Order: sequence, then structure tokens, then C-alpha cells
Amino acid sequence: MEPSQKVLDGGWGWAIVAASFMAQLLAYGSPQSVGVLYPEWLQAFRQGKGMTAWVGSLVAGVGLVASPVCSACVDNFGARPVTIFSGVMVAGGLMLSAFAPNVQFLIFSYGIVVGLGCGLVYAATLTITCQYFEKRRGLALGIVTTGTSFGTFIYATSQNELIVIYGLDGCLLIIGAVALNLMACAGFMRPLNMPGYYLKQKAALERSTEEQLFEKHTLEDLKISTGSNTTTPQKTKELLIAADVTDLVQTESKRGSLLAPVMKAIKKKQQAYSKYTQSTYEILQNQAMVAYCIAVFLFSLGAFPPVLFIEDVAQSQGLIEEVSVIPLVSIGAIATCVGKLVLGILVDIRWINGIYLYAFTMFAGGAALLVIPIIKSYLGLQILSVILGFFSGNWSLTSYITTKIVGLDRLTQAHGVLMFFGGLGIMLGPPVVGWFFDWTQSYDLAFFFSGSCVLLGALVLSVLTLPCWNRKSGDSERPDIQYTSNCDKVACVA
Repeated sequence: MEPSQKVLDGGWGWAIVAASFMAQLLAYGSPQSVGVLYPEWLQAFRQGKGMTAWVGSLVAGVGLVASPVCSACVDNFGARPVTIFSGVMVAGGLMLSAFAPNVQFLIFSYGIVVGLGCGLVYAATLTITCQYFEKRRGLALGIVTTGTSFGTFIYATSQNELIVIYGLDGCLLIIGAVALNLMACAGFMRPLNMPGYYLKQKAALERSTEEQLFEKHTLEDLKISTGSNTTTPQKTKELLIAADVTDLVQTESKRGSLLAPVMKAIKKKQQAYSKYTQSTYEILQNQAMVAYCIAVFLFSLGAFPPVLFIEDVAQSQGLIEEVSVIPLVSIGAIATCVGKLVLGILVDIRWINGIYLYAFTMFAGGAALLVIPIIKSYLGLQILSVILGFFSGNWSLTSYITTKIVGLDRLTQAHGVLMFFGGLGIMLGPPVVGWFFDWTQSYDLAFFFSGSCVLLGALVLSVLTLPCWNRKSGDSERPDIQYTSNCDKVACVA
């Protein structure tokens, strides 16, 4: 089960890529095109934009905030069981949302349940893809993450048609039934390394087998010794005393058997939590990783609201009559798909620095957000949707950059920490924009705020990852200690 060079970057890895692509398409299709459902929920429940926006923000943010937990599940149980369980959650949450009596229930069923299921799918697909690819990891991750963009494009158009034909409730029931195909995608996710849960089970089974063999041999020795004619009375007496002592020990162990396993489990959990906390602390000691977390938080805070509000922006500006057959959400999804593929290919080029490429996409996306309040035509919104969508494809770079900063051994945990910050930004972004509209009855101030956040994040990432920081840290070290850091390979320009 150990990874070999023949297994990596090919073979069954492409089947993993295809299955992960379909899994992200099925899981994220409806949540990423929630902007189509948002106006319908506003009309159905008659709540404020800020309150209703919590549904879309939670479905995209809860899974990312819970990324450390999702990553731990993948580490312990493997990608296949986690994907199967997530299929039940996503499908169940979508079908349950069809019977929502109010926004509060919708926040739970669509926002939390579906959001957690999507988070599990995201962690499972990215982790197993990184395990199967090394040299072509950027391309593989780019293909896998385009599944969300294809899903957004397909679901945005399909949900519009399903709402017209079957109504909002019928639409949610149908897409919930389609989401059950996630369990079929999980069948292709053959583990390259045995998950921690199975290793623990194997160790426990071997330990119990050894104990049973030891007890069996002891009883057989006792029977042979007592039944032999050559055994002296003294030896028989010693064996009987040893048997009595063994029975006494077993009796005492049975008395404490109720408490001992509980204490042992608590001790193991405490050790695991302590080790996890220490490892997380060490990850956050890396300046490049801290800068990346801040940048992802600010980018998510500012760049995600257009996905949810872009259709409502067109309606609030009186452009509803100009809306074409393809919604703005679908146009942005196509551009995001192209962006993920292009950026995934670019980051594999040796002389391109992944962190600075990510910072450039943030600068361009922030500038586009600042232009949204100025545009007063539907064509202009379509162009901006293409620009924002393309540079939002930088999500395909997250796993690649994280691996370069902390290494493959800590990828799962570091990526979970990173997605926590990204999910927090996604959760806060849409409600803040909705509250700005409820307060000013305009989206102008809201998008100025969003664009400023994204530009600030790009500036922080660019400044804190300059090569001069590595030289300063190296000069401050004692000369007899060799200072090494995985960040050196990323922070310097080839």
C-alpha cells in the first residue's frame, strides 16, 4: 500500500480525478448556484436580504469552517467512506429544504446540513488527489476543482427551468435525488494508504489475538503438567497456585473493566488533541502560512458575495428585462472553470511563483469588484462576471500552495486550517453585503467594501512573503544552528 513512482501521476490516478470531478459537480452544483434560488426565497418568506443571505453564506462557509474536522475524518476513515456519508448529508439536506416553513429552518437544512456534506466532499477529493499526484498535482487539482464550476453552470440553468415547471419545492427534491449519485463516485476512490481507523483496528485485532494465544498456551501447559505421570507434587502445587493467581487477576480485571477502557480512551483522546494543537501551533508559526490564511479570509469575505447577489443586483438596477437565457451565475461559473484550468497549468511552470500568482488574481478581482457599482448595463455585468469568475478560479491553487509551504505530510491539517479562514470569510461576506443594502437600499457601498477587502488581502500576502523576511530570520539565528524552512522554496523567485 506504499506509494510508488509508478502509481503516482498516472494510472488509476486519472480515475480518481474523474470521480472527484463528478463528486464536486454533484455536491457543489446547487450551493454554488444558490444565487438563482435567493430571489425565490426572498419572495417566498418575505425576510430581509441580510437574513436570507445567511442561507447562501452558511452552505458555502460551514463546510470550510469545519475543514479541520472534515480533514480529521478523511485521515481516520479514508476518502471513500467520507464521500458516501457526505452523499447522504447533501441529498438529505436538499430534500429536507423542500419542506422548509421559514428561513430559520432553511438555514439549518440547506445552510448547515448541505454545507457540512460539501465540506466533507471537498476534503476527501482534494486529499486523495494530492496523494495520487506529485509532478502533475497542479493540473490534477485544477481539473478536480472545475467540477464545482461545471456544476454551477449546469445547476444554475437547470434550477431556473425546474422552478418554472415544478416549483421551488419540486426543484429541491429533484436535485436532492440527483445528489445521491455521490455514493457511486465514492466507489472509485481506492485508498493509496490505509486510513488511521483501519490501522488502529488492525493493531487492536493483533493485540487481542496475541492475548488469546497466550491464554491458550498457559491452559495447555497446565493440563499437560497436571496429567503427566512424571510431575512432582511440588510442581503441581506451584502450577495450581499460578492458576489461582491468574484467576484472581482476571477477576480483578473484570471488576475494573468498566472503568479502565473509558480512562484509556480519554487518555488517548487527550494525547491526540494535544498533538493536534501542537502541530497546528507549529503550522501557524510559519509567516507565509499566516499571510496566506489572512489573504484567503479577506478574499472570501469580498469575492463570494457577487456569486449570491449578482442576479439581485441586475434586478435592483432595473435590468430584469434584459436577462438572457443563461444567468449571470452560469456565465461566472464558465469563467471560473476556465480560470481553474489555466491557473492550474500556470502554477506547474517552474519559473512561476504560486503565491505571487495568487496575489495577482486577488488584485485583479478586487479591482473588478470596485467597478461593479459604476456599471449600469447588463452587458457590463456580464463582462465583470467573466473577470470575477476567471480570477475566482484561484481556489484551485490552495492545495498546491499549502503543500509547497508546509509539505505533503502536513497538507491535510494545514489545508483544514486554511479552509477554516476561507469559510469564515464566506459566512460573513453575504450577510454583511445584505445588511449594507438594507441600510442604504443600494449595493454601491457594499461592493466598495468588498473590493477594498480583497485588495487589502492581496497587499498583505505580497508584503509578508517577500524574500527579505527569510534573510532577516536567517541572520537572527545563531551561527552554530542550521535554520531550514520549507517556505524558502516558495517565498523566493526562481
